[in-house]
Amino acid sequence: MSAQSSTSAQPVLKTEDLVLYFRTTKGVVQAVDHVDFELDEGRAVVVIGESGCGKTSFAKAVLRLLPRNVDTYTGRVYLDGEDIMELDDEEFRLRIRWAKMSLVPQAAMNALNPVLRVSDQVAEPLLIHDRQVTKEEAFERAREMFGYVGVPESFLHRYPFELSGGMRQRVAIAMALITRPRLIILDEPTSALDVLTQANIMNVLKKIKWETGTSYMLITHDVATSSELADDVAVMYAGQMVENSDAESFFSEPLHPYAKMLMAAVPKLRGDEELEFIPGQPPSLLNPPSGCRFADRCPFRFEKCDEDPPLFLVGDRKVKCWLFEKEAQGVYGTQPAVATGD
Repeated sequence: MSAQSSTSAQPVLKTEDLVLYFRTTKGVVQAVDHVDFELDEGRAVVVIGESGCGKTSFAKAVLRLLPRNVDTYTGRVYLDGEDIMELDDEEFRLRIRWAKMSLVPQAAMNALNPVLRVSDQVAEPLLIHDRQVTKEEAFERAREMFGYVGVPESFLHRYPFELSGGMRQRVAIAMALITRPRLIILDEPTSALDVLTQANIMNVLKKIKWETGTSYMLITHDVATSSELADDVAVMYAGQMVENSDAESFFSEPLHPYAKMLMAAVPKLRGDEELEFIPGQPPSLLNPPSGCRFADRCPFRFEKCDEDPPLFLVGDRKVKCWLFEKEAQGVYGTQPAVATGD
């Protein structure tokens, strides 16, 4: 999903036709609907979109953190070329989750056990996933990770309630790092923090990325904050991935009409452009419309929008919009290539 990737390079993470639907009392929610996605090694992708668009559900589908009310869970998820959807739950838990892919949850206080010292909780994933590591070695690694993310050593033996929100978030990052995973998924890691603490957490993440080459998937609705870390941007709307682009191209000129309107609603540090808004509201994922799901809110709607567009390749970028059919070089994903030309 990177403009710098080559056709021969193998992505760290790739999904093909990924589907995750949930059963509810009102019907089936199409939370993740046939998503094709790639993340190259050492890159940070920011997944943005309005609340309820399927960002967190996409992360859960990748990590296989599924609730009991799953209706449909299909598709392919490749980690370093291995189809991890083929693994049974026990092998996935032992070999993949936390060992090769880890999660920094949205609310660190809720994720941390209130009756265990934070050092014990940070060391635990390493003890579970590396049976050759002794307790002493695990706690030494935890101490190392605390220093790495900026938690004072004196906090090692404290309980979560004795730490500030920013420190708890750093502890959660240390816990995600301790097994040296290939990919870290961060779900709104700064949403409950003040502006200064948000900046400090983002600086920690940038430092880790530069020094370790860890790949990130950052799920957020905070476009301004995420732009500091992003190498790539993925835009979700109504359960679908509608644009994938390198960050420089995206922030200078988004392609999809939804992405354009989303960026026009973000305040700029410089300039006096009047903020815009997106009219209407996203469609219900209980019964999404046929055709383009953004069509009812789109100022560029035309007749063909009644059909569901594929994910078109436009240069190194991907966009799910019929406006780009003529200039596209083909189609990315499971659908056949389209002919170019008029």
